[in-house]
Amino acid sequence: MMRVYAKAILPAGFLANGVSCGIKRKAKLDLALFYSEIPAKASCKFTTNKIIAAPLVLCKKYLKANKQFQAIIVNSGNANCFTGRDGLADAEESSRTLARASGIKKEAVLVSSTGVIGKRLPLGKIKKSIPELVAGFSVAGIDKAKKAIMTTDTFVKEISVKFNVGGKVVTICGVAKGAGMIAPNMATMLSFILTDANITQKALNRALADCVEKSFNCITVDGCMSTNDSVIMLSNGAAGNSLIDTGKNFIAFVNALRIVCLELAKMIIRDAEGASKFIQIKIKKAKSFQEAKKCALAIANSNLFKAAMYGENPNFGRIAASVGASGVDVKERDLKFKVSSLKKKNIFVDVSLGRGKSCATVYTSDLTPEYIKINAEYN
Repeated sequence: MMRVYAKAILPAGFLANGVSCGIKRKAKLDLALFYSEIPAKASCKFTTNKIIAAPLVLCKKYLKANKQFQAIIVNSGNANCFTGRDGLADAEESSRTLARASGIKKEAVLVSSTGVIGKRLPLGKIKKSIPELVAGFSVAGIDKAKKAIMTTDTFVKEISVKFNVGGKVVTICGVAKGAGMIAPNMATMLSFILTDANITQKALNRALADCVEKSFNCITVDGCMSTNDSVIMLSNGAAGNSLIDTGKNFIAFVNALRIVCLELAKMIIRDAEGASKFIQIKIKKAKSFQEAKKCALAIANSNLFKAAMYGENPNFGRIAASVGASGVDVKERDLKFKVSSLKKKNIFVDVSLGRGKSCATVYTSDLTPEYIKINAEYN
């Protein structure tokens, strides 16, 4: 049996905390810690942007050198990107300081940042707050941690799933942040997923790759890809279940993880900067999933389409034009689409290409004056 909870419930062996270190104004929470009491496997997916932030460079280095991890330290309000060697040194020093405070290796600490690009990380503030961060971690600390990762988000994005593997209860908990600069591969989003499942590294990597491709890589707010996008997953095996590798237990794990990833992705779209509409675009009868996804993203990233959705304007030529511009060789006689009422907050667009049996679903939002206002003032 699988149970879904609309809140973050830490799996066995995990602790968390969040504090205000002074990056944000008005003493808002801006430094988070996710901690496993026992060494855990890690699997990560990062942005495909060619300019990547220092924390991602460091994480990739640690992932190559190390197989066991125990902590993720996250700051919000500063992306630590486009900061050169100094930025990389700052990220490494934050991992070193946390490692010393918690008694683990620095290579066992993954680092993540989100916020303004191009400003040096206020390392002194972070180092000064790490003792408080470590001293206060607990099971209840997840309530602070999930808030400390937020930037322009208007609500916390969280979900947990519990399911059985051989008589043992396994938990997957996910939290995320993201509201703008959202485009596939991945988005201005960070997601931290924790599980107590006992699973092989190969199976963990395969499961995360599959679920990210069909969730976080299927959302777009504005077509803009960030430099810091990360999905970081830790699995510590504390549930004590029989080892998951293939077969029905792996399928059960993937099904649970897919719920976590997809629901977090949808929450990001529902919280899209300035948005008034949640839009689901489903492409059917394509030759492949990738072809269907390509068409769906062409529609979702069309400013003309998104503006029409905001204005509740049934100019569905925007859909036909976007499909044609996608590069997919669809014929006019085969193209069919259906759109739900534009008067409602949730809009559903179904498009049939008449080319095959594959489908894909992408989620997006409308384009509003408020989006422009938010991003014109963001610095």
